[in-house]
Amino acid sequence: MKKIVAGVDEVGRGSLIGPVYAAAVIFNPKINKKKIKDSKKLKKIEREILFKYIKKNSIWAIGSASIGEIERLNILNASLLAMKRAIKKLKVKPNLVLVDGNKSPDLNNYITKTVIKGDQKIKEISAASIVAKVSRDKLLLKMSESFKKYKWDSNAGYGTKDHINAIKKYGITRFHRKTFNPIHNILSHKKK
Repeated sequence: MKKIVAGVDEVGRGSLIGPVYAAAVIFNPKINKKKIKDSKKLKKIEREILFKYIKKNSIWAIGSASIGEIERLNILNASLLAMKRAIKKLKVKPNLVLVDGNKSPDLNNYITKTVIKGDQKIKEISAASIVAKVSRDKLLLKMSESFKKYKWDSNAGYGTKDHINAIKKYGITRFHRKTFNPIHNILSHKKK
């Protein structure tokens, strides 16, 4: 029996906005693994090219957890939930799920193994990081159309100087995670 390995990674944990995304990827036998690299080490255009290549040469799925789920469960548990959803959406059940990091989603009837810095060590996890990142970036591009002043298309919602200054100047949007600092502090300050 051929071993079917899935790599799983999430993106957007440290962002101040939007859902957290995860992707799960199982390679087709013909894929050229040498092409796949950690998404953080790639330029945007390289990620987009690899995204198309991975989608064409893999079984893949995306899972996400909403802003409400992040606020209710906390970011770690919401990330694990997004990973679980991605894994469950795969059209083929893997024999082994390799998860980036040191925590694994709660999955019955799946064998999982965590790999610290897995996105740098395991090609399936690197591929999952690319699929998750490009997918989330596309969502942020849509979100930023209505909120150009926050520059989400370039800062991905992270707490950059531009983004923090925009929050202070224009306020908090419906896309901001209210339990995250500095947003939580700003809201607490307003209540006082």
